[in-house]
Amino acid sequence: MDAARYYNGNRDERLDFITNKEKKPSSRKYGIIIGVLVAVLIIAAVIGILVWFFAFKEKDKPSSRSTRVFSGHMKLAQVKYDEKLEDTSSQEFQDFAEKLQEKLKTLYQTDPLLAKYYTKSVVTAFSEGVMAYYWSQFDIPATDYEIVPEFSEERILDALESGIEQQSRAIQLSDVKITNITASATDWRMARMPTAEECFYRLEAEDVEKMFQSPGYPSGNDPNSRCQWQIRASEENTITVNFLDFNIKDDCANDFVSIFDSLSPDYSQAITKQCGQRPPSNPLAVVSSGNIMLINLITDSSVQKPGFNATYKIIPQTEAKTCGGILSESEGNFTSPLHPKFYPPAVDCTWTIKVPDGSKVRLKFNMFRMKEPGVDVNICHKDYLEIMGKKYCGEMSSLSLTSDTNILEVKFHSDESYTDKGFNAEYTAYDPNNPCPKQFFCNTSICISNALKCDGWNDCGDMSDETDCKCDKHQFRCANGLCKPDLWVCDTVDDCGDRSDEAQCGCEANQWRCANGDCLPQDVICNGKKDCEDGSDESSCENARGVCTIFSFKCANQMCVNKVNAECDRVMDCSDNSDEEHCDCGIRPYKLNRIVGGQDAELGEWPWQVSLHFKTQGHVCGASIISNKWLLSASHCFKYNAEYEDPANWITYSGLQNQLTFNTAQRRRVKRIITHTGYNDITYDYDIALMELMEPLEFSKTVQPICLPASTHIFPPGMSCWVTGWGTVREQGLLAKTLQKASVKMINDTVCQKYLSNSLTTRMLCSGYLSGGIDACQGDSGGPLSCFEESGKWFQAGIVSWGEGCARQNKPGVYTRVTSLRDWIKTYSGV
Repeated sequence: MDAARYYNGNRDERLDFITNKEKKPSSRKYGIIIGVLVAVLIIAAVIGILVWFFAFKEKDKPSSRSTRVFSGHMKLAQVKYDEKLEDTSSQEFQDFAEKLQEKLKTLYQTDPLLAKYYTKSVVTAFSEGVMAYYWSQFDIPATDYEIVPEFSEERILDALESGIEQQSRAIQLSDVKITNITASATDWRMARMPTAEECFYRLEAEDVEKMFQSPGYPSGNDPNSRCQWQIRASEENTITVNFLDFNIKDDCANDFVSIFDSLSPDYSQAITKQCGQRPPSNPLAVVSSGNIMLINLITDSSVQKPGFNATYKIIPQTEAKTCGGILSESEGNFTSPLHPKFYPPAVDCTWTIKVPDGSKVRLKFNMFRMKEPGVDVNICHKDYLEIMGKKYCGEMSSLSLTSDTNILEVKFHSDESYTDKGFNAEYTAYDPNNPCPKQFFCNTSICISNALKCDGWNDCGDMSDETDCKCDKHQFRCANGLCKPDLWVCDTVDDCGDRSDEAQCGCEANQWRCANGDCLPQDVICNGKKDCEDGSDESSCENARGVCTIFSFKCANQMCVNKVNAECDRVMDCSDNSDEEHCDCGIRPYKLNRIVGGQDAELGEWPWQVSLHFKTQGHVCGASIISNKWLLSASHCFKYNAEYEDPANWITYSGLQNQLTFNTAQRRRVKRIITHTGYNDITYDYDIALMELMEPLEFSKTVQPICLPASTHIFPPGMSCWVTGWGTVREQGLLAKTLQKASVKMINDTVCQKYLSNSLTTRMLCSGYLSGGIDACQGDSGGPLSCFEESGKWFQAGIVSWGEGCARQNKPGVYTRVTSLRDWIKTYSGV
């Protein structure tokens, strides 16, 4: 069939001009012409719809049928391996592939159902051994869709193995014998012809690092890309691939890179499947178990990301699989094989830790990531660590263990499919009679400061530091005996675990509690009237569109939407779509690691964070990016004296992680500084400022704006948010070199007022800390309080403003409330 060609309307056409006489056909002729024109238009419309449907809607499907593809490999006997089989264009490859394809066809004949819908098999590669790699296709018409579930891996394997057994009884000595075969359900998009010329590559790995890229990098891949790289090495080596840059759409169903420890896209031998954007601190680096590897790139039909830039080389198998041993020092560390690369498939290691007699072993993991699709972390039947008879897998935020004796054995196992970054562990010998000198010894085997015991935070991880506590005057005693900060009472969050901290906070069962605490009859909800003084009884009512409350989102056409946090939630609530405009913000492009117990921020984790440098003094305050030309900060950063109000004395650094490394940050001068005229340097009321930059920022992986909430946006008490900055990590301490982060919790305004002597204004909010006493401190001023919403966007709830000391008990940090000053921000910046 000839390919259809479309000209997008740019055809050469003849234009004829007619006379007035010619313009007057007879009525009959006129009717015929009209009829013909209508018929032509109808036919054209039908053709247009069909062209659109088949050219675009069906473009990304293998056919109108349901297509099932299975792939795997075959172990062959009685075959002498010929290197010419690695060349898919060779006659030797084509002849042998056709022979095996015909053999596969006959194997499926043992199952009538498979035989009926069988379409073809394709042998795609050979490797030493001799191994043949294949895929088989079955097409089920729409009339038989109900039988699609019958096409399972088990049924395919049963047919293949049954066919092999039958043939083995009648096989001739000169024939090829299949001794083993695998089959796995496969994404049809990865089933490629070995003779394909478009986006199909064969690479040879050597000890010298070589480079390859996705097509179009860094401008972006073509839509509907189906690319494949077969990488081979000499038999005694493994292959390592390092992705120097990895930026694929964050949609692993339609855009992804799949990597296999095979030359077939067989998920039983998948190493990993990845999408999204990875920062330099979390690179993707994988290793095969043998001398072959297959990489597939799949993209959909929408706008594409840059793709990837990668290198590949060999590693001797002895090096890739060397791990384990005897560790006899009093302290040390060890990692999974090749960490921080992904560990290889099919590896087993054992470390035996021996410390002096009379001591025991404390084992602490600084990173633990052994995730695999479909694995129950309570069973860990695939990849795992086994310690003292228990298996560990998945991703853990904390893991510390202690031995029963002075010897501890750690076993590591990876199976043939799916690998991960593994682990990084450290061990120390300790005296069991005094396991934590001058510290508290948790049941989880970690040591914490005595000051953290009975402070309301679960620092041990198992609450062992919060049991058998005597609550002090600033704490609430839960019904279950736990002590919690008074600040957490009535914040709508069950901090006690038995809801006793929230038990006396609400209204009667038949009443509605307004946002300001008033209790009214239940039937006031959504009755179309503002019964609560603040209108909160109508705040989430679809039938209350005519009622505007302080919680209503006001559309550009002045209509009110009574829905909590309607803006940028990916739902068009306003008829003019104004609630979803200006929402290109609050996104973290990078996929990030989870570091056990760490408070250092990763590169790109907070891309809206800015460091403000005054003259030659270095970092003084923080700020946030709200557009490519405007930053948001605190007035008190610039009201120290006249020099601080001069924009010429300030330099801003965006995309910065470490105060010692500026080469990757965007440096900008300041054009003007706008502080709020209502700022009070005694009460810190109206503590907000805008900075206009001389030159616009270039948004990148590490530089992005944060979303500003509408004035009606609600950040409820108990919500967890994050405060970030390079401030001192303790009172009177030194500034942090690496950007710090701390998890904080919104605190009820009424409760906060009680502890801050009623010094809170409506332009302020406060928060308590969840991360072991870490607090915003000197140098964090002006930085953002960032909150993650279910829409997938980050919003700025506050600006670091003031507090009494740093991380003092019952002295929460105070932030400028952005929602209260949202109109001021828009007036002066236009954002």
